[in-house]
Amino acid sequence: MMKLLSKKSVLAVTMVLGLGVMAGCAGPNKENSAKAAESPAKVTGKVTASGSTALLPLLKAGQEEFYKINDKVTINISGGGSFTGQKQVASGAVNIGNSDVEAAADLKDKGLVEHKLVGIPFVFIVNKDVSVDNLTKEQYVDILTGKIQNWKAVGGKDQKITLIHRAKSSGSRATIAKVVLNNASFTDDAVVQDSNGAVRSAIATTPGAIGYVDAAYVDGTVKPLKFNNVTYSIQAVIDGKYPVYTFGRMFTKGEAKGAVKAFIDYVTGKDFQEKFAEKNGFVPITKMKK
Repeated sequence: MMKLLSKKSVLAVTMVLGLGVMAGCAGPNKENSAKAAESPAKVTGKVTASGSTALLPLLKAGQEEFYKINDKVTINISGGGSFTGQKQVASGAVNIGNSDVEAAADLKDKGLVEHKLVGIPFVFIVNKDVSVDNLTKEQYVDILTGKIQNWKAVGGKDQKITLIHRAKSSGSRATIAKVVLNNASFTDDAVVQDSNGAVRSAIATTPGAIGYVDAAYVDGTVKPLKFNNVTYSIQAVIDGKYPVYTFGRMFTKGEAKGAVKAFIDYVTGKDFQEKFAEKNGFVPITKMKK
């Protein structure tokens, strides 16, 4: 009887141990499967983008950071102006058209999909020899349309005003035309440059010059002006006190896929926005009133 009992006990113990081993094997397999499901496949491919020069500082930072986690993707980003970017993405020449403005009317039927990136503030800048610190909206309008041509008319010294700004393909120009001029026409008596950086450089070396640039391009070589006595700051934009801004957008033809979608998702994501938007002179999209 004792021998029989021992055999049964041995059998029971063996079964328990066997179940334990099987359970032990099953546990790690499930865990490994879960981890595998959480780990996305490595992104590969090529991304091409063109358009807004205002957005270049931020997107270049996005390119560098994205490479750190997706080193199998090639990204080429160029400027050319917002409307150029829109036209090129609509034609299929690039994957992404970066823009400071909404899609042009003649592209509304081209299947463009808009992805809002950041708030883009613009600042009026002058040559450092200009004594004026602030202009009202009406004074900006009069200068940009050519009605006022001397700084003496707005409290400055007797000095000719030289307007230096962007070409008609520029989203920056379109933004100023809409927000400040209410779509009145710019004066033709102006110097036109092809990028924010070129505008800044020209103003820095031209006595009496004035123009506008994306806030990210303001540096010590030029003097920023107030707008209706409001000094530009990111917080002033968020609070609704500083009105000269637009949205930075990334357009794709149809829904973004693959490496293109991965890049857009990354630069519009919370982590990148919080670390790099304000650092590069932009307002995080999460803080903008849409």
